[in-house]
This record gives sequence, structure tokens and C-alpha cells, in this order.
Amino acid sequence: MTVTVFILSLLAAMAIGMPIAYALLVCGVTLMAFLAATSGLVTFDSQILAQRFVDGADNFPLLAVPFFLLAGEFMNAGGISRRIVNMAMAWVGHFRGGLGYVTVIAAVIMASLSGSAIADTAALAALLIPMMRAAGYNVGRASGLIASGGIIAPVIPPSIGLIIFGVAGNVSITKLFLAGIVPGLLMGLAIGLTWWWLARKENVQPAPKLSMSARLQITAEGGFALTLPVVIIGGMKFGIFTPTEAAVVAAVYSFVVGMFIYRELKWSELYGLILSAGKTTAVVMFLVAAAMVSAWLITVANIPTEVAALMSPFMDNKMLLMMVMMVLVVIVGTALDFTPTVLILTPVLMPVVLKAGIDPVYFGIMFIMNNAIGLITPPVGTVLNVVCGVAKISMDTAFKGVLPFLLAQLAVLFLLVLFPEIVTEPLKWWMR
Repeated sequence: MTVTVFILSLLAAMAIGMPIAYALLVCGVTLMAFLAATSGLVTFDSQILAQRFVDGADNFPLLAVPFFLLAGEFMNAGGISRRIVNMAMAWVGHFRGGLGYVTVIAAVIMASLSGSAIADTAALAALLIPMMRAAGYNVGRASGLIASGGIIAPVIPPSIGLIIFGVAGNVSITKLFLAGIVPGLLMGLAIGLTWWWLARKENVQPAPKLSMSARLQITAEGGFALTLPVVIIGGMKFGIFTPTEAAVVAAVYSFVVGMFIYRELKWSELYGLILSAGKTTAVVMFLVAAAMVSAWLITVANIPTEVAALMSPFMDNKMLLMMVMMVLVVIVGTALDFTPTVLILTPVLMPVVLKAGIDPVYFGIMFIMNNAIGLITPPVGTVLNVVCGVAKISMDTAFKGVLPFLLAQLAVLFLLVLFPEIVTEPLKWWMR
């Protein structure tokens, strides 16, 4: 009955158009009132709700969120994103379907810098869609490729999604960051191979092949962009700084490079960039705080135990249990956005994961990858909506374009369900 009250109150609040953060608060209030009236596990007290709300946002690792968002703003305004695209263009732009390969390479590199799928997708779409349209590429297919490349950002470190999951699930963020490298690269490889297959039908003129000296010069200009991922990952591996401190390093580094080296970041732009990062941070933090109210009541109501009982037939088979949970998350991800899905399902599924003896870091990577794929599935599909807005195409056209790449990403997801050592073995090497 408690699970029913939780689900119905959340869906009812969302059905009347209430923003998801407020819907989570309504769900928390309803659940608290129900528990107070029926079980006596808690007493209805608005002060407790307010305290849990404040405690939800009062978490040191969450400080990484505004700094990584700010780093992304500095990268786009300071010319770092454009130089990444230029580097990829110099090396693979002359191949058949070259702009598609540029998209994949640029998406992977940018994912290792900002950790925000929406920011990366918006930057890539603004830079590449006009180029691909002018070159004669199928715009729907090009938009689908860019959208599928953008969702690599929540998986490859530094990832805001992994930070949120780590806080909600009490899992080491450093381990999550290191474990996300190989799966993120596999996602890039999957869409690259898919583009190779589809590009055979593209009848476009490739860009002229540059000389080696020109390639090296363009690469040298973008070398500062390639240094940052090495600094962040190396710093965490050798214990020089925490993920939160890595976010500060990323923000300061991108500011210095954009302002004093590339000199494309202007002092007059700083207020607007900081304000933009602050607004996005406020949305994320409000969601986290509201979700923590529901998460606490989910624990009090013993909902995870009820869910575990429902999944008890699969408990003896870790692979089958993971498959069931991944299918569940795929379904939920079509209706909910990335952050709410993470915050709602983490406190429900984590006790099941721990009881079944599944590595929580491995589950976290799979869970975040699954939620990232939800960013390109209608009707919500936030990243897909971003691409539609930039390319000025309909959602139907964008979905047709993204479908082959969506299937490739799902294939990677279920490959990792079948072979979890692809995630766990590299992590063991990283942690030596």
C-alpha cells in the first residue's frame, strides 16, 4: 500500500503539470501523512520536512556541480569547444562522412571536460549542424548523431550525474569517475561504428585533407583542452584532490585558458556566464533537496524491502536481476528527465543491489548510462529537444535520425550487463 501511495501521489502531482521538484515535495508530504495516520512510524511535522530539505542540499560533494557547470560555460565562451571541433576536423574531416567522425571525437573529448549532456550537445549542435547542413548531410541523421554523442557526458568523468548518484547512493564518486571511462569510450565507439555504416549512403563532398604541419599546428592550438582531462583523472587517481576539488580545478583552468591564453573570454561576459551556471545549479540543487525528503521517507516506510520482495525471484541471478532493473529504468527514463529519475530510483534500487551482492560502483555506471540514454528517448528526451531547437527540425525527424544510434547505445548497455568485468576490471587497474 505504501508503494502505491508513493507512486500515485508522485504521478498525480506530475499529471496536473506541477514541476518535478514540487511534485517530489508533495509526494513526501503525502507519504509522511499516510505513515503518520496508518503506521505511526513518523509523526506529521513540517519542521522535519524543512530540515530534511535543507540537509538534502547541504552536502560537500554537491559543490562540484556548480563548478563543473561553470567550467562548461567558460569552455564554450572561451573558444575551447570550437578548438576541439577544429582538432577533430583536421584529423578525420577528409574521410567519407568526416563531419560525423568529427562529431564523435569532439563529443568524447568535450564529455571529459564538462560532464553536462545538455551543455555539450548545445555546443556541438551550434558548431556542427550548420556545417553538416551546408555540406549536404541528412540533417535528421546528423542531429541524431550529435544528440547521441551528447549523452556520453554523464558517463565519462567528470560527470554531474555520477556526482548526484554518488551522493544519493552513498557510493565513492572517485571510483564512479574512474569506472566510467571505459563504458563512455564504448558508447563513443558504438555510435562511431553506426555512423560508419550509415555514412555509406551520404553523398557529400568531404573536406580537403590538410598537411601534417597544418594538423599539428591546429592540434597544438587545442592542446590546452586535451590537458584538462589528464589533470582531473590523474589528480583523482593519485589522491591529489577530490572530485569536488577537481571541479574547482576545471573551472579555474578553463577560465585561465579562455581569458588569458585564447583571449576569447571577455570580462563583460563573466556575469552572464556565472548567472547561467548559477541558475542551472539552483534547479539541480532544488531537485536534490526535494528528492532527499522523499528518499528519507522511502527508507522510513521500508519501500526498498517491498521492492526487494517483488524482485526476489531474480535475486539468485545477478545478471537477470540487472537486466530487469535496466529494463525498468529504460521505461521510466522515457517519461522522466535524467536527474529526477536518478534521485527517485536510487534510494529504491540501491538496497536491492546491495542485498543481491552487486558491486554498487558497477550498478552506478549502468544506472547513469541508462538514464543518459533516456535523454534521447521521446516524449521527454531533453537532449533531443535541444538538438531540435538548434537544428529547427521536428521531434519526429530527430527521432528517426537518432534511432540507429539509440539502438547502438542500448546494445552497449546490455553488453555490459552480460559482461560486467568490462567495467569492474579496468576499475581494479585504476585503483592500484
